[in-house]
Amino acid sequence: MTEDPRRRIPRTDDVLADPRLGSAVERLGRERVKVVVSAAQQRAREGLLAPSGVVDAVVDELSLSGARVVVNATGVIVHTNLGRAPLSRAAREAVALAAGSTDVEFDLATGERARRGRGALAALAAAVPEAGDVHVVNNNAAALLLTALTLAPGKEIILSRGEMVEIGDGFRIPELIASAGSVVREVGATNRTSLADYRDAIGPETGFILKVHPSNFVVSGFTSAVEVAELAGLGVPVVVDIGSGLLEPHPLLPDEPDAASVLRAGATVVTASGDKLLGGPQAGLLLGDAEAIARLRRHPSARALRVDKLTLAALEATLGGALPPVRLALETSSLVLRQRVEALVAGLVSRGVDAAAVESRSTVGGGSAPGVEFASWAVSLPASYAVPLRTSGAVAVVGRIVADRCLLDLRAVEAVEDELVRMAVEQVHDACR
Repeated sequence: MTEDPRRRIPRTDDVLADPRLGSAVERLGRERVKVVVSAAQQRAREGLLAPSGVVDAVVDELSLSGARVVVNATGVIVHTNLGRAPLSRAAREAVALAAGSTDVEFDLATGERARRGRGALAALAAAVPEAGDVHVVNNNAAALLLTALTLAPGKEIILSRGEMVEIGDGFRIPELIASAGSVVREVGATNRTSLADYRDAIGPETGFILKVHPSNFVVSGFTSAVEVAELAGLGVPVVVDIGSGLLEPHPLLPDEPDAASVLRAGATVVTASGDKLLGGPQAGLLLGDAEAIARLRRHPSARALRVDKLTLAALEATLGGALPPVRLALETSSLVLRQRVEALVAGLVSRGVDAAAVESRSTVGGGSAPGVEFASWAVSLPASYAVPLRTSGAVAVVGRIVADRCLLDLRAVEAVEDELVRMAVEQVHDACR
């Protein structure tokens, strides 16, 4: 009698004992992994999967569970779809420590309640001494929303037509302002706005002037805009959304506004993102006049928009630690990138991979420094490698297609990740043979 192949389906305990599932059990929990095992066993009973393939199917399924580890080889330093800024090692360690009980809102010396996130707030204030006070919410849109709710409830917010930005995924600044119950008072034209345009719009219903940095597009040609210092002389509060989170001037980004300079120019409140050029976690940074920031902090909506202990821990570590990966990527020289690419290519070619070192162009991305490009270097591979590099390995390597070649630009790849890139490419090469 022929043996029923279903008898060869591995038992649940035997599957769970496979060493390849150890990290999945630790990460996801034994019960969740058992659900995946049961589903694979059922497919085998129905003849849709060979009994010998049950464990492999479970491993493949669990490797796609939850967020994947990704190597950003796109050449875009702050890639929104890949989570924007990767955290520094110090920030990651701080998050791990804060995952347990922590003194986020407790004074260990006195045994009493303390100001929430005081360490992160102190670090932010120290980084931008021009600010009279600082506050942190969960993203930059929340920072702007809280500002409108507090400083201009039911009032007009004056905004240039050239700065009516769509910030991504269909969300637009005017609609965000309207959701706060404020009214957008449009001034100027798309390409030119003058000081007189703002002055003529000011009236008893004015809450504040809003200046938004067009961080995801460039308007060139016959254009003009009004500087913050000029707006500050009009006698009403000036709120500036700098967007990218640059706290002080950077020589590689001369046209990107920074919080310190804008505050020195007279801004009442500055809002910015924490997960772009600052290189920290997603957060909305609020810096400015002490009285204005105090009002923001006391508004009832501030509670709904507050950040959790993990964000505060990561932000404090980012501000007080070594340069985060975003800054390192921004400042790494093209020569260093070329040397790393050539070393990678030499190893790959020795394994028979169709690889070459090529010049590339990288960008900041993430709604920062539009139009700015940097010389970079990339590993050039067959275009057919692009999909399996993203999908077949334990670590996804994401590049870009240029001229029918898959380019892995190392600008945003940390040096310690070069070995992961090599292993991923070799795995794809071996599978294609």
